[in-house]
Amino acid sequence: MLKELFTTEREYLNFFFDQIDFGATETILQLMYNCKGMMIFTGIGKSGLVAKKIALTMTSTGSRAFYISPIDALHGDLGIVSSDDLVIMLSKSGESDELLSLVPFIKLKGVELIAVVSNASSRLAKACEHVLVLPHEKELCPYDMAPTISTVTQMIMGDVLAIALMRLKKFSLESYALNHPSGRIGKRITVKVKDIMLTGNQVPTCQPHAKLVDTLVELSNKRCGCVLVVNKEHSLKGIFTDGDLRRALITHGPKVLDLPMEQLMTPSARWITPCKLAWDAMKLMEANPNSPITTLPVLEDNNKVTGLIKMHDIIQSGI
Repeated sequence: MLKELFTTEREYLNFFFDQIDFGATETILQLMYNCKGMMIFTGIGKSGLVAKKIALTMTSTGSRAFYISPIDALHGDLGIVSSDDLVIMLSKSGESDELLSLVPFIKLKGVELIAVVSNASSRLAKACEHVLVLPHEKELCPYDMAPTISTVTQMIMGDVLAIALMRLKKFSLESYALNHPSGRIGKRITVKVKDIMLTGNQVPTCQPHAKLVDTLVELSNKRCGCVLVVNKEHSLKGIFTDGDLRRALITHGPKVLDLPMEQLMTPSARWITPCKLAWDAMKLMEANPNSPITTLPVLEDNNKVTGLIKMHDIIQSGI
């Protein structure tokens, strides 16, 4: 039964994608882009819930929007609407009395109206200056009653328009971060490498000429799983990890302890700068699935080591 329902839903959604009027959608997009005031979304029932979600998505991606209940609007909330605004009404049938009752009062304020409906011949479509028809074949409900496909297509249209506006307005990652300061999303686009990296004496380092036997204490005490090999100017020359130690012991045996680090280190170490996002550091560590790493040197000008960031600390930060 479930497989049948999934197949049916895909067929109904394909009908929507195959029949959508891109020209009309582009017109609505331009109206939204040119809106000088607020985009006000409204709807009743399930369409009202979708309208609220679309308004929230618009707001979080750089477009000024909010949801208003048609019933509350008729009882005073209409006072917030101005002539620079754009009102978008969502209704599958286009025959919702609550929305139809609201239309003349919005028009009195000189506000442009957009009807997002599935019935091009509906009273709401005829009453609004602009109409966006969402092609609809049938609801997934066996009685073609419960809003299922119709609300999905409303959501799809809202998401597409929100992201299209985001692109047109060149809404940056930094702006997105300002709108999402909390939670994992906020941390991924606000927490920088310099905020959680190890610095100073916390960073395990050694000179290129140092013998492995003299470096083992630094490797063990700092508990970072690596030692950064640096010159007198503190510029990075290479990295030596726990894995390198195991491989060196297998290759050279006990005599490895007297070998210099410049002979044992990996010279081509991945690194990052302190002003990069910690999320970027995590992605860099995982860039090669066959050779993931858990630490990353942090460098400034002239390859100078300024810190070390660990995968463990990134995860602990909640990213």
